[in-house]
Amino acid sequence: MQGKKLYVGNLNYSVTSQELEELFANYGVVESANVIEGRGFGFVEMSTVEEAEKAKEALNGTEFAGRTLRIDEAHPRRNNRRGGGGYRRY
Repeated sequence: MQGKKLYVGNLNYSVTSQELEELFANYGVVESANVIEGRGFGFVEMSTVEEAEKAKEALNGTEFAGRTLRIDEAHPRRNNRRGGGGYRRY
């Protein structure tokens, strides 16, 4: 791993950012935890790459709030919007 920010997928929709932070705090200092409401995923940023790796190894594939977590290193958001914007001829 190169970064200290983790993607946390397959979250129960009832999970809050605070609960996510508390879960990851067992593996180091959590700089931020953010659940994307209504989407079933979130992001956690740990204070070091080593802590992020430790949390990923410990929590990936484990059950939390009735769902099996899927954790991976977060990647920068890509701009997937396509150009254009004109009218479409039918």
